[in-house]
Amino acid sequence: MVDYKEKMQKAIDALGTEFASIRAGRANPHVLDKLRVDYYGTPTNIQGVANVSVPDARTLMITPWEAKMVKDIEKAILNSDLGITPNNDGKSVILNFPELTEERRKELAKDIKKKAEGAKVAIRNVRRDANEDIKKQSKAGDISEDQMKDEEDSIQKATDKFIAEIDKMVEVKTKELMTV
Repeated sequence: MVDYKEKMQKAIDALGTEFASIRAGRANPHVLDKLRVDYYGTPTNIQGVANVSVPDARTLMITPWEAKMVKDIEKAILNSDLGITPNNDGKSVILNFPELTEERRKELAKDIKKKAEGAKVAIRNVRRDANEDIKKQSKAGDISEDQMKDEEDSIQKATDKFIAEIDKMVEVKTKELMTV
């Protein structure tokens, strides 16, 4: 019955990935993770067609392996919700990250809480499914009433642990966002 813990962990991992893509004022290559460019008819992530480097705290430099990709990368960034206008020198696309305004920080903090709530809902759904599974096993006579109660307690403890982990992640990311 450990597979429910794996499912809960996947919700945590997905949230961690979401949080990594939220820019907290300094240049972070993970903000590009969700962007795709057309590479010979195949949507490919930017890291798959270019080298991404961080020359300083507020700059990302994207150097495609093929010079003709510069325009496609620039277009993908412009069409994204990054809110950054790319510059290009013919060989590379340069992203300069401006200082975050107080208003933008508050917006991002709300977004962080919204994403966290989605992860909590996913964990609660896993808990519900696991509890239903246990009840079915009990009705079928596969496990005793005491075993059912023990399993339900175990599932609740795991749920509480994962929810607390999400709260901690929100606290860390919000603090990072507000202190940049």
